[in-house]
Amino acid sequence: MSELDKGNLRGERSERERMLAGEFYNAASPELGSLRDKAHELCRQYNSLPETSREERAAIMKQLVPHMGAYSEILGPVYFDYGIFTTIGNRVFANFNFTVLDVCPVTIGDDVMMGPNVSIMTPLHPLRWQDRNLRKAADGSLFDYEYGAPITIGSNCWLAANVTVTGGVTIGEGSVIGAGSVVTHDIPPHSLAVGTPCKVVREITDSDAVDLPHRVPEAD
Repeated sequence: MSELDKGNLRGERSERERMLAGEFYNAASPELGSLRDKAHELCRQYNSLPETSREERAAIMKQLVPHMGAYSEILGPVYFDYGIFTTIGNRVFANFNFTVLDVCPVTIGDDVMMGPNVSIMTPLHPLRWQDRNLRKAADGSLFDYEYGAPITIGSNCWLAANVTVTGGVTIGEGSVIGAGSVVTHDIPPHSLAVGTPCKVVREITDSDAVDLPHRVPEAD
């Protein structure tokens, strides 16, 4: 019987459960390693296919991110640590090099747009190297303790190119994050925010409305 099975019989939580709860966990656990290997292989397969192979890409993406809504599209290359811990709403678009390290839950609402090189990063590490560095387990394998914090991106947001969102952040609905920003704190709804670290510039209001041409007939 494996140590994992013994732990489960004793009522101990798995490393996966600790990870998703935002507690320190051993990322080298066999279960987590297997899940990462599967996700990384699915990413490799997805990225190797041309965009014209729509059915094959859709089938792979359904395995990689099973909690993804209708009419959402992610261009390749794409990189997920797990995929299964990410929830994506309807009509979401992510441009090239979308990267999600979902050691804690990532939740993306409906109608979110993301430019090239957007990174969603839930992992966190201790500041002291004495706590952060690799250490040796009793069986001789190396491991480190890390933890994470969930990320939530509300509906109707736009994250421009090269935006990085760090663990524990919530971006309120209808907000716009300027290109190159690093979001380290919560952003209120309907805000224009830019910079490193990202700061709110102003509220987005009806005065920002534009006169759309309406060249394409819309459904009733």
